[in-house]
Amino acid sequence: MDLVTRIRSQWDRLTAALTALAGAVTLVLGWRGVSGTPYPAEQLPYVVSAGLGSLFLLGLSSALWLSADLRDEWRKLDRIEQALRTGGGATPGAGPSAETPGGDETPAPAAPVPEGSLR
Repeated sequence: MDLVTRIRSQWDRLTAALTALAGAVTLVLGWRGVSGTPYPAEQLPYVVSAGLGSLFLLGLSSALWLSADLRDEWRKLDRIEQALRTGGGATPGAGPSAETPGGDETPAPAAPVPEGSLR
């Protein structure tokens, strides 16, 4: 897989990492500005702009990373659902199959579902 394809498939994780880095840099720059003056009136603009800006960027980074993790979980669930729909989802070498002795067993018929019950 080349770099461009990897970036396109993981765009949200890359964006999350970049916003986390920007949030950390903003926090450090704000601290540097605050530490340069002893007067609270001169420190307040740094606290407001850099502090709130870095909190926003770090929160955005967290949200993007969680979104990427959820997307991965949805993909896994979609693969599992697709495997169940296509007939069991057995993978090669994961158990008895038609090629191995004993793999030609027929499954037991499903029990009837009583009327009015949830499926």
